[in-house]
Amino acid sequence: MRPPLSPSPRLWPLLWPLFLELALGMVVGAVATALASRVSDGAAGAFALTQQLQATLFIFFRIIGAGMGVVITQALGGGQREAADAMARAALAASTWVGLTCAALAWAGAQPLLRALNAPAELLPLAVAFLQWMAPGLVLDAWNASMGSVMRSHLRARDSLMVLIVMNTGQLVLATLWMPTFGLVGFAWALIASRVVALALHTLLWTQRLNLRPRWADWWQWRPVEVRAMLHIGLPGAAENIAYRIAYTATMAVVASLGLPALAAHAYASQIMFFVLLAGLAIGLSLEILIGHLIGAGRLHEANRLLRRALALGLLTSVLVALGVALAGPWLLRAFTQDAGIAAQAAGLLWLVVLLEPGRTFNLVVINALRAAGDARYPVAVGAGSMLVVLAGGAWLLGGPLGWGLTGVWLAYVADEWLRGVLMWRRWVRLDWVPAARGVRRRLRGLQRTAG
Repeated sequence: MRPPLSPSPRLWPLLWPLFLELALGMVVGAVATALASRVSDGAAGAFALTQQLQATLFIFFRIIGAGMGVVITQALGGGQREAADAMARAALAASTWVGLTCAALAWAGAQPLLRALNAPAELLPLAVAFLQWMAPGLVLDAWNASMGSVMRSHLRARDSLMVLIVMNTGQLVLATLWMPTFGLVGFAWALIASRVVALALHTLLWTQRLNLRPRWADWWQWRPVEVRAMLHIGLPGAAENIAYRIAYTATMAVVASLGLPALAAHAYASQIMFFVLLAGLAIGLSLEILIGHLIGAGRLHEANRLLRRALALGLLTSVLVALGVALAGPWLLRAFTQDAGIAAQAAGLLWLVVLLEPGRTFNLVVINALRAAGDARYPVAVGAGSMLVVLAGGAWLLGGPLGWGLTGVWLAYVADEWLRGVLMWRRWVRLDWVPAARGVRRRLRGLQRTAG
C-alpha cells in the first residue's frame, strides 16, 4: 500500500526561506568584498582567490552532501522515517571526517594551492594567512550544512532560515566591526564565531522539531550502509562538482594571469552576479526536496508537472533580474571600487550575465530534479566534458591566445552553461529519468518489506 504523503507539497513554502537563506549568505560575501576593497583592491583579489579555494575544498563534503538530502527526502516520501533518521545520523559523522580533511588541506596546503591559482606575488602572504585562519570554518560549515539540509528535507525550511538569519546577521555585524581593524583575518574570526552559534541552534532544533537528538557517537561513528546509499547519489553529484570546480579554478588562473585590475573586476562582477543567480538556485534546491518526496511516493507525473512550472518561473525571473542588474551596474559597482577602469570592465561583464543566466537556470533547476529522481550519473557524464573543454579550454583559448581577455573568459562561461542546460532539458523531456525513479520506488518497497 502506498504510504500517505502530505497533500501536494508546494514549492513556495520552501522557496522563499531558501531564497532568503542564500541572499543573506551572498550579502555577507558582498559586504566582505566591499570591506576588503576599502583596504585595497589587492585585499579584494586575495579574498576572491581564497573564497574560490574554500569552495573547491568543500567539494569533498559534497560527496556526502549531494546524496544526503536526496536519500532522506526519498525515504520520507516513501514513509520510511527510521531510515531517514539513520541517514541523518550517518551524515553528521561523515561531515566531521570530511570537514577535518578539508580544514587540514586548507591549513597545510595554503601556499601551494594559492600558487597553483597564479596568485600575484604581492597578494600571496595576505591570502595564505587568510586561508589558514578560515580553515576551522570548513569543519563548522560541514556540520551546519548537514544539519540544515536534514531540516529542509523534513520541510522545516523556516526553522533552517531562522538559524541562517542569526548566523549571517551575526557574521555581518562582526565582520563590519572587525575588518576595518584586522582586515581579512577579522572576517575569518566573524565566520567562526557565527558558525559556532549556528551549530548550537541546529542541535537544539534537531531535538525539538525532529525529535532527533544527536548522540556522542553520531558525531564521529562511520556508518557504512547509510554512507553507501548517500554515495550512490553523492558520488556522481560530487564528480560533477569536482569537474566544475577544476574547470572554474582553471579559469581563475587565466583571470589571475591577466593582472590585478582584471582579477579585481572579475571579483566585483562575480559578487553582483551571485545575486542574479539566487532565484534559479533557490528554485533548484527547493525543487530537489519536493521531487525527492514525490519520487519516494511514486508520484512521477506530478514531479514532471512541478519541474516544468518551476523552470518557467526560474527562466522568467533570471532574465528580468539580470537585465536590471546590467542596467544598474555602474551604480552598483561604486560600492566596490573607485577605479574607473576596473568599474568599466566589471560593468561590461554584467551585460554578459544577461546571456549567461537563462542557460544557468536550466542547469540549476533540471540537474537538481534529475538527481532527486535518482538519475545522478547522466549530469556528470555529459557535463564534465563541457566543463573541461568548453569552460576551462574555452576560457584559456579566448582569454589567452586569442587575446579577448576577461570578456573571453566570461563568454566561455556562457557557452558552457547553455550547452549543459540544453542537454539536461533534453534528458528530462524525453523521460529518460523515469527508469531511475522507478528504481527508487523498488528500493523503498524493499526497505518497507524488511522493516515489516
